[in-house]
Amino acid sequence: MRRGACKLPRGPYPDWMRVDFTKMHGLGNDFVVIDGTGQAVRLTPAQIRHIADRRRGVGCDQLLLVERSEREDCLFRYRIYNADGGEVDQCGNGARCFARFVRVRGLTTATEIPVYTAAGRLKLIVNPDDSVTVNMGRPRLTPAEIPFEAQQQAADYPLSLDGQTHTIGAVSLGNPHAVLRVDAVDSAPVATLGAAIETHPRFPARVNVGFMQVMTRDRIRLRVFERGAGETQACGSGACAAVVVGRVQGLLDETVTTELTGGNLVVSWRGDNEPVLMTGPATFVFEGTIEL
Repeated sequence: MRRGACKLPRGPYPDWMRVDFTKMHGLGNDFVVIDGTGQAVRLTPAQIRHIADRRRGVGCDQLLLVERSEREDCLFRYRIYNADGGEVDQCGNGARCFARFVRVRGLTTATEIPVYTAAGRLKLIVNPDDSVTVNMGRPRLTPAEIPFEAQQQAADYPLSLDGQTHTIGAVSLGNPHAVLRVDAVDSAPVATLGAAIETHPRFPARVNVGFMQVMTRDRIRLRVFERGAGETQACGSGACAAVVVGRVQGLLDETVTTELTGGNLVVSWRGDNEPVLMTGPATFVFEGTIEL
């Protein structure tokens, strides 16, 4: 890891502070990780946007904050902020980076690391090859749990947009996802259609949008437009959502390799009330200090 300093302009922030950070990525989905267990960290949405800015700040898709746990059944609290400054419930790629971060920084020696998020409890498992398996919990498919406006649960739903009807699957893995099946992800209108679906009124909390190309029953290709961040090179919860939707629609087997722009994830789901398991890498890039 390289170590450097990034001095940001003071701006209209409530306090002046210096914050140590680590830059990491999971298959190109990149994060600024901050240890809040040994330093007081109180960031405003404006400061988070500044840190995430790729021209004027460090640059990242999300900011991850490690905090001490207030629960006896968890080692840490895991908080996630999108590049737009808003806090979100879940990030699968971030969870893998979180697990490697707390071990490398000496915050724990455990290989099974229970953490809690705004979406609930997660169990992170660091494997001997330093890949991380994340138990993402039970997928939520009922519309009210996603949340998604629909009269009843279904394998797919029609979604009207600008005079056209698109067929989507919908699921929550701690954050809401819409999944569209496409013939070819390379030519899919991810930027335009993804942005339009993200703010569709039937998703009151907005939604992440996955564009899935089914290659075989055990392999898919996927691009994801993440709410508050735009298209990212990889989205862990999006990979899980795509596999769940593909399984519900009868298209996929229990274990599926998901090809994302940044690399591959392996996702397994037995169905029914079983948890979704996601395995993939987490990589350190550099460390530094931010002045805010």
